[in-house]
Amino acid sequence: MNPSRTWAIVRKEFIHIYRDPRSLGLVLLMPALLMLLFGYAVTLDVKKVKIAVLNHDGAQESLSFIHRFSGSPYFALRSFVRDEREMRRLIDEGAVKMGLVLPRDFSRMIKAEKKAPVQVVLDGTDSNSANIILGYVQAIVREYTQEKTFLKIERLGGSRPVPPVEGRPRIWFNEELESKYYFVPGLVAVIISIIGVLLTGQVVVREWERGTMEILISTPVRKTELIVGKLFPYFFLGLLDLSLAILMGTMVFQVPLRGSVVLLLLLSGIYLVAALAMGLTISAVARTQLLANQMAMIIGFLPTFLLSGFTFVIANMPLWLQVITYGIAPRYYVTIVKEIFLKGSDLTFLWKEALALIGMGGLGLLVATRSFKKELR
Repeated sequence: MNPSRTWAIVRKEFIHIYRDPRSLGLVLLMPALLMLLFGYAVTLDVKKVKIAVLNHDGAQESLSFIHRFSGSPYFALRSFVRDEREMRRLIDEGAVKMGLVLPRDFSRMIKAEKKAPVQVVLDGTDSNSANIILGYVQAIVREYTQEKTFLKIERLGGSRPVPPVEGRPRIWFNEELESKYYFVPGLVAVIISIIGVLLTGQVVVREWERGTMEILISTPVRKTELIVGKLFPYFFLGLLDLSLAILMGTMVFQVPLRGSVVLLLLLSGIYLVAALAMGLTISAVARTQLLANQMAMIIGFLPTFLLSGFTFVIANMPLWLQVITYGIAPRYYVTIVKEIFLKGSDLTFLWKEALALIGMGGLGLLVATRSFKKELR
């Protein structure tokens, strides 16, 4: 490689990026926009579930039971309804997610120490949220039942029973169970994929469409010099966006970065090389920018978003799809980012993922170099 020829290509690509406001805007605004959208808008937390209550009883015991829901941070009492028809209308309109129906003799049965049936009507259009809400309801009912049992024993002069097993749950790495801790680190992989695959997917095919590739072919620039010269500016921009994503994640969303920043940057650089090589391969194979964009979305962005473990847990996918995920670099990088951010893991725990990224990065550069033909099509 000739350093002067390589640097000339690097300068040319930097000038093109500076003069192209669309690419520059994508580089600078897209990471911040994605961080804000996913950090604030996308959440798996289910809180303040709106409920409607149909209380046929109206006595003190039923009001005390309803207060368990209205006083919980997971529920918000929307209204008391007069009949089942009004409750169904509120659920159909989406005004409430859950209906709670108490029978007429609820208080009498509680005082008589009998089982009192309570009906819970859930909107099951979102099955995941419905299951979470059902878990909240069961926890409140279980706590209410235990309290009534203890009061009965104390009233009879006995002592509270000691359970044979006492569970004391302790949550590591995400103590508050905030979904932003899950999403924000994974966003780093999505951002780098956008920079690496979508932007570099245009660099070669754009030269063909604008008629400037013939000039490059006529120069003594070699294939390797051209590949490295075109990759370096986007590698630099990728590290810039990575730094922006880390700063927003830690300062705006308060996601802890417990591991080594140096290790995160080093492994991110390896992944960035793999992503850039994939984008350059797409650009060398595609004939038009439209086709390059479509290939970049299908081959680069969608696997990062859907198959990397960023959005969906890989272990819950079908077996054949789990096997496919082993062949994409984002799977390993998302694991690396989450481990370093939340657990503070070092290279002794991440060496397998690091080796996988090194292998994919080297293979990607080889494929990109072989795919590019310095000749007229």
